[in-house]
Formats: sequence, C-alpha cells, structure tokens
Amino acid sequence: MILDDFESRPGSAPSLLRTVIGSYLRELGGWISVSELIRLMGALGISPEQARTAVTRVKGKGVLDSEQVDGVRGYRLADDAIPMLENGDRRIFSFRQQEDGGEWCLVSFSLPETARATRHQLRRRLEWIGCGTVTTGLWIGPAFLTEEVERILADLDIRDCATVFITKSPQTAGSLRDAVAQWWDLERLAQLHHDFLAAFAVVPDKIGAENPEMAFSGYIHALDSWRTIPYLDPGLQPSALPENWPGFASVALFQRIQRELGPIASTFVSPEARQPLLRS
Repeated sequence: MILDDFESRPGSAPSLLRTVIGSYLRELGGWISVSELIRLMGALGISPEQARTAVTRVKGKGVLDSEQVDGVRGYRLADDAIPMLENGDRRIFSFRQQEDGGEWCLVSFSLPETARATRHQLRRRLEWIGCGTVTTGLWIGPAFLTEEVERILADLDIRDCATVFITKSPQTAGSLRDAVAQWWDLERLAQLHHDFLAAFAVVPDKIGAENPEMAFSGYIHALDSWRTIPYLDPGLQPSALPENWPGFASVALFQRIQRELGPIASTFVSPEARQPLLRS
C-alpha cells in the first residue's frame, strides 16, 4: 500500500509535486509529459533541476512511472497510488467535524517486543489519521475514524492484537476538555491553523480570473500547506476544544480558496481540464 509522503516539508519541490499529481493527473488521464510537468512546477517557483529531483523521489515512492506516449517522454500515475489519492480527496476536501456529544473510537493494542517496528508503524499511522494518545497502548479519536483504524490494523496484519471500542461518553477524572488537551497536542494543531491563516488569508482577494497562472500558483501553494492539516486535526467536537479555536476559520478559508481559485487554476493546467477535485 502506497502512503502519502508527509515527511516532505510543505512548499518543498517533492511536496508540491505530490500536490500537483493529486490535484490534476487523474483529470488528465493519468499521464503528463515531462515538458508540461516542468511548466507547471515552474509556475510554482520550482526550477527544472528541482522538478527532476522531486520526480525521482516521487518515483521512488511508487507514485509515478516513466512512460512514453507517441514518442513523447512523460510520467504515468501508478495504479497502486490511486487508492492513496482517493483517500486523500476524502480527507482534504471534506473536513469532518465531530458533533458535541458524538461517539468516540478507542483502539487498545498489545504487541510483543519482537514486533517493535510494527508497533512504531502503528503509532505513527494512528497519529497521522488524527488519533490522540490516552496511554502508549490506548489511542482515541472521533468514531468516524473507525474505518481508517480498521484499515491500518488490517494493513499491518495485527487485527488480532487489537480491540476497537465505540463509546459516547469517556469517563474522565476531570472535564472532557481537560482530557482532550492531554490526549492531543492542541497547541501544535492550533499553530498549524494560525500559520495557514497568516500565509493565505489575503490570497483569494489578490488573485483574479484574468491571471490563471497566479491562480494556479496560489491554489496549489495553499492546498500543499493545507493537505496535512486534516490528517493531524481530526475535527474534535467544539465543546472539547479551547475557546476561539482557529481551526474553524482556517477550514472556512481553505474552502473559499478551493471554491474561488480552483476552477481558474484548472484552466492553466489545460484549457480542456475539468475543475480539479472541486467539492461543493
């Protein structure tokens, strides 16, 4: 199973390339020429040399394959990468918010010391879908993460080492808000939202329909910075979050950027390209 490359720093050439691939390559039939890819990356401030290095890294992750079409060199989206991109679509473009009083998913697991590497992968992947840590062997998240938890357990072949619980009311020693602040690094999550707001709040107002290249650059840079946030922030119920939680404003900003810049940006990729991954 191919996983998204969250180790790449947002704004870096590999990260921007992954964002371009996820946004447009399926819309273009799964193939893109070398020259067209370099043109798109150039609009993002990435040199041809940086773009080629990024392609090498992404190919090494199993996302792209080299392929010539009618004698033209290009890259084909790997079939195994499609489920990863489809899962990303659901996370990135459909931010889920747990309702007050909503259900929780808890996953309890115990792995022997001989499975240390698997245990590390499990914890890392639970963190990357937005789960919080109650104890080292007990993790928690909104109940809508249950399907993804089950997928991780099956993918790591450790389903028989874990028990998944669904509950509506975790009984904590103090308030649920205090417990949530211990289970998740809310300061880190809040900073991600503040950074996104600071970097992109003015973008929709600065770019108009008359400049598709600027729209493409602004949209992809915003999407690239945003796309890891819905993985790390599970969308916890509002009553469990601190006052003035910045996540609500950043979700609204991203949705506005997507709505206003996404269709314009697609015209820069190809006049015939459909609006990339636009969600109502």
